[in-house]
Amino acid sequence: MLRAMTMVSLLAFTAANAAADEAQIRRVIEAKLGGVKVEGVQPGPLGLYEVRFRSSGGTRIVYTDANATHIFLGKIYETQSDRDITEERLRKLNAIKFDALPLEQAVKIQRGNGKRVMAMFSDPYCPACRQFEQTLQAVDDITIYVFMFPVIRPELAEQSKAVWCSPDRAKAWLDVALRGKPPTAKSDCANPVAKNLELGHSLGVNSTPTLVLANGERVTGGLSRADLVDVLDAKR
Repeated sequence: MLRAMTMVSLLAFTAANAAADEAQIRRVIEAKLGGVKVEGVQPGPLGLYEVRFRSSGGTRIVYTDANATHIFLGKIYETQSDRDITEERLRKLNAIKFDALPLEQAVKIQRGNGKRVMAMFSDPYCPACRQFEQTLQAVDDITIYVFMFPVIRPELAEQSKAVWCSPDRAKAWLDVALRGKPPTAKSDCANPVAKNLELGHSLGVNSTPTLVLANGERVTGGLSRADLVDVLDAKR
């Protein structure tokens, strides 16, 4: 029995580590996923292969075996460290050059010494954005560049414009995004809202909030306070 178990283990190990038939993987993935264009294939976690392709929301990945007999959709979590391996990889693949962002188009909010830095595409009428604003209130020593991105309630984009026209933009943003209090300023000043929409679409931002860390890594959706502090402190 021990010999049989050893042979099974060796066969499983050999199969998992077999050289990938990249052409076969590309052919199968592109056909099965509706004609996507595979951009790359490389070894991934658990003896699987990572397959990268581009969608309207940026680079995406799926996993497959060496001959593409199975396709694995979804995320891989490492239970011991409680890490989302797939999400970490996507952050790197969809990285944005932070220094290239037109920060002059963003509402700047600073608390404390501001040493933790991030940018955020956000809609004041996005429920997840409002929830994340609550989380941000519990983080000190932070600078947030908010690119107003009114896509959830585009008919209320005038309020984002009015935020920009307000004497205190940071306060006006927090009033509407955190407290649901519309700005009182007029919306007829020169403002970057249309440019922000173009910027977000060009970067593949298709959900709010979308965070951009100082090292360029992108995080789709909000984070808990603990996770946010971890990633911010790790990237300083």
